[in-house]
Amino acid sequence: MNITRENIDALNAVVKVDIAKDDYSDKVDKILSDYRKTANIPGFRKGHVPMGMVKKQYGKAVLVDEVNKLLQEALNKYLTEEKLDVLGHPIPKPQDDLDWDSDKLSFEFELGLAPEFEVELKSKKPITQYQIVAGDEMIDDQIKNVQKQYGKLKPQTEITKDSEVTGTYTNEEKGIENSVTLTLDKFKGKATEKKFVGAKVGDVIKLKTKGLYNDDHELMHALKLEHDAVHGLDIEVAFTITEINERELADLDQDLFDKLFGEGVVKSVTELKEKIKEDAEKQFKQQSEQKLLNDVTEHLVENTKFDLPAEFLTKWMQTSGENQLTEDQAKEEYEKSEKSLRYQLIEGKLITDNDIKVTMDDIKGQAKEMIKMQMAQFGQMNPSDKELEDIAARVLSNQDEARRISEQLISQKLLELYKEKANLKTKELPYEAFVKEVYGDK
Repeated sequence: MNITRENIDALNAVVKVDIAKDDYSDKVDKILSDYRKTANIPGFRKGHVPMGMVKKQYGKAVLVDEVNKLLQEALNKYLTEEKLDVLGHPIPKPQDDLDWDSDKLSFEFELGLAPEFEVELKSKKPITQYQIVAGDEMIDDQIKNVQKQYGKLKPQTEITKDSEVTGTYTNEEKGIENSVTLTLDKFKGKATEKKFVGAKVGDVIKLKTKGLYNDDHELMHALKLEHDAVHGLDIEVAFTITEINERELADLDQDLFDKLFGEGVVKSVTELKEKIKEDAEKQFKQQSEQKLLNDVTEHLVENTKFDLPAEFLTKWMQTSGENQLTEDQAKEEYEKSEKSLRYQLIEGKLITDNDIKVTMDDIKGQAKEMIKMQMAQFGQMNPSDKELEDIAARVLSNQDEARRISEQLISQKLLELYKEKANLKTKELPYEAFVKEVYGDK
């Protein structure tokens, strides 16, 4: 067997594999000999079928199968030994006139080669690293929500603007009949609130669905309709009041603190505010770090310039899937995935150049931390090492889950690299301002 390579250019090459009859004949003969021992052909006893008949019936298929196995093994070994960084997989060149009876068989494969490039993390213009803080207003709102959640309901004779109202929406024509509990702040505008304030149990309030709630999703749940059914819905519904309550706020005392965080963890309103601020900013940190990761990724893709073997990759996409694509479909698919492919190459370069590695111990440690956090949500604060080991082993037996955790760790290590080497500027702002600046005023 002989393998040679011709470089077409920096991104494309053709590999030629020459296979001699001696490379496969012994293996083919052995397989056919085994077939002869077990072949069931009418008119012949098992094991006494003439070899010529066996070759005639099975020879070509066995030959093709063995040659293909040799080709795959030879190509894989060649790419590894030559340390060729290829994109996609080798594409065989069509050979309609191949003579399988020849003493020498030649095959050619197209290769797409990964480009050589450098990644510059230090951008001229600094990338914003957001530090999101929980403001006093947010903390006070959170405390009030907690007080409401743990507070008691007190019956009322008539509705006030702070009441919790239970009732039933109906519309006979549309078949709507759904009981809900609501607060008046969910309605859009003050006109609807005025219709409710002062009303009593048994009263029926007529409402127009168009513009009733701030969000169509609220209307969807209120009327128990599908999303498409409430979009643009403009009908009249009746709301029959069945219950009116006032929610008394829970006292900010040790009993409430213990319910929220465990016995003795928080002992005063000041500590409560500090704890809420700390927990909120932990969540904000995850959000700001994801934003930083996205922004650096976008910057690297836009500013790291290199060519790709586009024609080869388009052809590879055309033939590599379960269903073969047309040329136009493959071009469209390539255009969709080019940005992702570029980042994969950039990420691979950063991982190699900075010796970023994730070990099995790292993956297991991350799995344990995730499990501990999940168990804590259900009140299991101190699981034993054996419990964690057993659950982690079950989680990591799922290869998809193990790969997901590995990718998560790689992202964390890349984020640490960006914080160390990229040109960043820190910007501190409250969560509401962060949302407005990053996602627009919603």
